[in-house]
Amino acid sequence: MGNEGVVADPLHQFEIQRYIPLQVGDLDLSFTNSALFMVLAVLLSAGLLIMGMRGRAMVPGRLQSMAEILYEFVADMVRENAGPQARRYFPFIFSLFIFILFGNLLGLIPTAFTFTSHIIVTFALAMVVFVFVTILAFARHGLHFFHFFLPEGTPGFIAPLIIPIEVISYFVRPISLSIRLFANMLAGHTMLKVFAGFSVTLAGLGGIGYAAGLIPVALNVALFGLEFLVACIQAYVFALLSCVYLRDALELH
Repeated sequence: MGNEGVVADPLHQFEIQRYIPLQVGDLDLSFTNSALFMVLAVLLSAGLLIMGMRGRAMVPGRLQSMAEILYEFVADMVRENAGPQARRYFPFIFSLFIFILFGNLLGLIPTAFTFTSHIIVTFALAMVVFVFVTILAFARHGLHFFHFFLPEGTPGFIAPLIIPIEVISYFVRPISLSIRLFANMLAGHTMLKVFAGFSVTLAGLGGIGYAAGLIPVALNVALFGLEFLVACIQAYVFALLSCVYLRDALELH
């Protein structure tokens, strides 16, 4: 097949590559392309916020405006969906949102790696949220937390049915939260690569193939715009659901 088969493979872009191999016993701690783009996401997001707010001008520039818009956007999200009690946890939600947003957007750059397209990464993020809100709920409510699995006013005779459903739905949260982000990133980037491959294949035919190749190019441009929106929306959805789970932990709704 040679290199052509590799380039044409739409799943090749999701392969983990080791840049700095590091094996500690049975544990692989190698620095990979996934780790590299996570570091880039942290550095770029921190750079935007630090540089944007360094001047604090009365008439904000582009960077300051972007930083303020992101701050206000997440602050409103936390206030409306997690309640006034969640204000102290704003840095946690804001960090999640910015990290996922930059990870999604970095993946749209040609030859870049999308770490949010890997279920292990999104599941780890979801488990951080799940463990955090569960510990918070126990710390705030003690054993009263278990009342969350039996809504107030529920008739006793249907408790054996309601409790297992509530317990399952609670423990499924990190799974649904991680799969939603992972699946959208994986599907979108695969689709972009497939249509890009169509363009290259048709252009290789020469003659009328060049003209026909413009069709998947146009579709790819439209899909890129759609994928940009999906990247932003999925970061928002992840943060929004984290706010909902946070409110449940604080108020036991």
